[in-house]
Amino acid sequence: MRKTRERYRVDLRELQAACEANYLRLMRLLPGMRSQSEVRRIALSQGERLLGVLALRVVESCPYTTTVQISQQDCLPWLPVPQMEVRVYHDARMAEVVSAQNARRFRGIYSYPNAQMHQPDEKNQLNLFLGEWLGHCLACGHELEPVL
Repeated sequence: MRKTRERYRVDLRELQAACEANYLRLMRLLPGMRSQSEVRRIALSQGERLLGVLALRVVESCPYTTTVQISQQDCLPWLPVPQMEVRVYHDARMAEVVSAQNARRFRGIYSYPNAQMHQPDEKNQLNLFLGEWLGHCLACGHELEPVL
């Protein structure tokens, strides 16, 4: 007898917690994002070896939201270069991924398989990845150049 897989359900608490934590991390990395167009480059290294540079750039700033482009530069040649656009909601104190690797507007649930090959919980995975990426940057990164 074949067992059917249980349908994925969005864990809204987990998604909101990830977005709230991402907001706090981004505010530590770009504290003046609401008042000025800010750019910051943070080096990620292991000892003397440069592993890459995290570039954060404010793309759009409105009274209640800010859009930040996050990308990795100068990374290992065999590693795909991650790039994301994050919408920061200041009134809700949340930040969520709205674009990643040229894909935009992620749904909460995808049927699987699908034409774009998104995972059923793609939106949640992207926000968790952003949290890990920013957390690593806060723990191991150092200022490459002064904040502009």
